[in-house]
Amino acid sequence: MNIKALQEAVGVYFKDEALLEQALVHDSYVNENQGLAPASNERLEFLGDAIIGVIVAEKLYDDFPQFTEGQMTQLRAGLVRREALARAAEGVSLGDFLYLGKGEQASGGRHKPPNLAGALEAVIGAIYIDQGLPTARKVTLRLLDREYKAAVSLGTGSDYKSELQEIIQAREQRTPSYSLVESTGPDHDRRFTVEVKVGTTLLGRGSGKSKKAAENEAARDALEKLRRRT
Repeated sequence: MNIKALQEAVGVYFKDEALLEQALVHDSYVNENQGLAPASNERLEFLGDAIIGVIVAEKLYDDFPQFTEGQMTQLRAGLVRREALARAAEGVSLGDFLYLGKGEQASGGRHKPPNLAGALEAVIGAIYIDQGLPTARKVTLRLLDREYKAAVSLGTGSDYKSELQEIIQAREQRTPSYSLVESTGPDHDRRFTVEVKVGTTLLGRGSGKSKKAAENEAARDALEKLRRRT
């Protein structure tokens, strides 16, 4: 694995490359190679998640003094969600560098949003430890730049389903349909994943703690993709 290529793509050359290596270790790899990798990237992922949240919150606070707490919270939620982080990770081909177990790799683990998003968080956590907050901020904002611009252009409206329906009906005279594709977690902490389609064409995918929230996130995802094409 060419760790230098990843550092070049991210734009940071580590003082301690072992930190970056650690950020790339999925728990499936640990399960199969306990002698080689005693720990996964989960601790770095935890740290990176918090750091990204602070950086994005600070950016929104500085850029939009007219926004309320609720508006900033909504924009931040869109930027730090799994799908947005996974797309940012794909921008630097992060999946190519992950250490995965054989089963996880065979099941397409290098392209799974949870793996990509978690690895990106872990990399940011590693950068923070290795070079401090200013460098972590610079890298985070650069990697999320496209997502940030898309979220800002989309605005802070909460009813993305209605907006998507208006656009699709105007363009195709059809109505989007939503379907539940996954439900995970215990009863007290369920997470639902929904896809929105027009006919057989997939428009977007989203997750949330309720079916309604997941549908709204799927509509948001669809709107972001539609706006990138225009």
